[in-house]
Amino acid sequence: MKNIFSYIIIVSVGAMAGCKVMQPAPLPAVKPMPQQFAEKAGETDSANLVFKNIFSDVRLNNFIATALKDNTDLNIALQRIEMAHARLAQRKGAFLPSVNGVVSGAADKYGDYTLNGVGNFDTNLSPNINKDQKIPVSPTTDLFVGLTSTWEIDLWGKLRHLKKAAQAELLATEKGKQLLITSLVATLAEGYYTLLGLDAELKIVRKNIELQKQAVEIVEAQKVGGRANELAVQQFRAQLLNTRGIEFRIMQQRVQVENELNAIAGSYPKHIDRDTSLPESVAVAIEAGLPASLLSARPDVQQAEYELQMMKENVQAARAAFLPSLTLNPYVAFNAFTPSLLFKDGSLAYGVAGGLTAPLFQQRQLKAQFVMANAASKESVYNYQQKLLNAYSEVVTNMNAVDNYKQAHALKLQEVQELYAAVTSARELYLTGYATYLEVITAQKNVLEAELALNEQKKNIYISLIQLYRSLGGGWQ
Repeated sequence: MKNIFSYIIIVSVGAMAGCKVMQPAPLPAVKPMPQQFAEKAGETDSANLVFKNIFSDVRLNNFIATALKDNTDLNIALQRIEMAHARLAQRKGAFLPSVNGVVSGAADKYGDYTLNGVGNFDTNLSPNINKDQKIPVSPTTDLFVGLTSTWEIDLWGKLRHLKKAAQAELLATEKGKQLLITSLVATLAEGYYTLLGLDAELKIVRKNIELQKQAVEIVEAQKVGGRANELAVQQFRAQLLNTRGIEFRIMQQRVQVENELNAIAGSYPKHIDRDTSLPESVAVAIEAGLPASLLSARPDVQQAEYELQMMKENVQAARAAFLPSLTLNPYVAFNAFTPSLLFKDGSLAYGVAGGLTAPLFQQRQLKAQFVMANAASKESVYNYQQKLLNAYSEVVTNMNAVDNYKQAHALKLQEVQELYAAVTSARELYLTGYATYLEVITAQKNVLEAELALNEQKKNIYISLIQLYRSLGGGWQ
């Protein structure tokens, strides 16, 4: 027997020594970000990055607030947070002993030549027991009413690391919700300004339709007077028909965008309350230089940080799984072999058992889990690095986009003014015989295209501003 205990001790010590070899793999280094965005100076307080302060359209803000209440993806994210809360509570509960209320009964008919059969028969013949202590033998009954418990002692920190991993997972899930809100706010705002842009395009096209109708009437009158031919009339009519076709295309685009926004908002197709054109003044509030530290406000970067922390804790928990676990099993109960004696003082029983359990034949499985945890930890580092690269790149891109679209808008505005003057000049010259009808048609076509491009440039400023806001953390405050 002594040799057996010595063997068990040697095996346990060997198992503990073997697990010391399993060290976490070194993680890749994360490239530090520049302290300042490229060629930008100054700072902006992240506390001022409030959506309503930058985009003051009341209709837009009301629409977003309503949409966030009914969006199905956001409701799904809330359920994921609930699950993460429950998982954390489960991990915390692992530190406490599990307690079970037990009511059990057993009845056995032992053979005459069994240990229990002979032992019970011999016990009943003993002069040292009273009548209540005689064991029933046909059958032998056993009744148990009490509490049993199992308690794993966290010797090596496995449960502690699992709890920390669950905490990091919960925080990552909450950041995932913020990321979703940021994405929804940006998508809804982009769609809203796209609708305003389409409304403005429709106004431009309809205004040009009226101008082109007047031009058709003029050329038809000139044909009657012998100053124009049928070819000129046909060219003007064809231009008018083309512009009317553009009108219906824009109307369909507007229906499509409006319905897509309603779907995101968890609503069936309906009219979205809005202004009928893009704001005249292009308000830009956050294109100034910003320190790279503001990227820490991005929910996807924060989510990646918590996921990295979670994976590190999982590695430590997988490492601790190689070590023996200490489990205690206390109990307290009324235990008797006769119902009438069950709740008497003499039937009260209690005890505790404990033991170390070392995984001897699961080494391959545990090593596989350890390798997977290390690989997942490295993956989370690379994911975090990529989030930083993407975040910095997006901010620089969108900051430049706001500036460049503003410059392009200013130039396009001058171009439109020149083309309007060209249309007036072409008509006057055509009426006096110094210009051809083709020059009038070309001038009208050019001003329509330029006005639509001007409207597109204005819309792009707002969309790039929304993208810049999202790239700096966004959200909905």
